[in-house]
Amino acid sequence: MSGYITFWSKDYVKELEKHGDKGPFCVVYGSHHTRMPSVSSLRVGDIIYPVAIKDKTLAVMARLPVEMIEPAYNYLIRETGLIFSSLIPEGILVKSQWKHGEFNQFNGGMGYTGEVELPDNIHTVVKENELVMKPHKFHQEPITCCAEVAVSGKNGSSIEARLIPFDVVPSFRFGETKSSQKPLVTDKNGHLTSLSLSGFTRKMSEETFSYFENMFAK
Repeated sequence: MSGYITFWSKDYVKELEKHGDKGPFCVVYGSHHTRMPSVSSLRVGDIIYPVAIKDKTLAVMARLPVEMIEPAYNYLIRETGLIFSSLIPEGILVKSQWKHGEFNQFNGGMGYTGEVELPDNIHTVVKENELVMKPHKFHQEPITCCAEVAVSGKNGSSIEARLIPFDVVPSFRFGETKSSQKPLVTDKNGHLTSLSLSGFTRKMSEETFSYFENMFAK
């Protein structure tokens, strides 16, 4: 079991507050975008913590033990009823009625009917305009486009800012191996910035992981 952090921007935290989403926290998406970075390192049993910057220090927003890893499309269809901007798995064709005609989305391509060649391996056709949204929490919608993987669980914490003392943050270490672990980058004043945290899902050192776990043991 390992611990990881992923970053939530100030704007995204405001959106959560605007929608009244206080959890329980249940899913993190991965993609190739810096706002929603890859979660390919995570395994079932790992713990992921979204973090933010608040009052010039690190705020731990939630805790999620990973129980399932699956295509984001599968999670979204099952839990929200919609596809949102997830990548389409192989074998599935999503048809939508757009202004200029019937639009097709599939693994590796998209285009209007008659203008794009569809794959031969299609086994399921989904009509996006007929999908019905299920009740869900705001954080269950991907932060940005091209959600590829969903890591989820049923035992997530509430969503709220849990501030870490400013002088403790420099002791934290992150990296895939012990020899590569480093502290978070700060500006000339020793403050964290969005560039310090965005772009990657970071694995914690054992000591850092232990500190985070103790925050939720109280």
